[in-house]
Amino acid sequence: MSPGPEQRLEGFRQYLALLARLQVDPKLQAKVDLSGVVQQTLLEAYQSLQKIDGWNEAQQAAWLRQALANNLKDELRRWRTEARDVGREQSLQAALDQSSTRLEAWLAANQSSPSQRVDRQEQAVRLADALARLPEAQREALVLQHWHGWSLVQIAEHLGRTPAAVAGLLHRGLGQLREHLQESE
Repeated sequence: MSPGPEQRLEGFRQYLALLARLQVDPKLQAKVDLSGVVQQTLLEAYQSLQKIDGWNEAQQAAWLRQALANNLKDELRRWRTEARDVGREQSLQAALDQSSTRLEAWLAANQSSPSQRVDRQEQAVRLADALARLPEAQREALVLQHWHGWSLVQIAEHLGRTPAAVAGLLHRGLGQLREHLQESE
């Protein structure tokens, strides 16, 4: 029995949570309700179900990314009340698209055939689900290093651990991530 439209949308929850997490500065994440932003995005998708139900997964993911960008922009606006230089402000939608591209590129790093590239969207969702299964510290260390480009020292300071401990988190996290991805194939 194939999943209904509600279950298919719910399958995007971890993917949206990861994209949201990648866009908000880790130091600001404690102030921003990312799970609430994801929940609002999915609520809007459920309300638009008649419109998006016939779309393929890539089209639905694009719609969800746009809705997430709008919701994140609204949420961040609440927390950033100080004046900003509009010329320096990067479009949140562009940043979300860039993160999605980085996520897909990470998955595709060892893939070169065209048929494998077609499956990237599905793999991005699987990766987000696998990341969600990791312990918080491992997930945080991996996200900070691979998406935010932080060094071991920066991650160690942020997590309150030694660089050696962070290296262990990264090593174990990557190993578990590979296992979770193999399980979901």
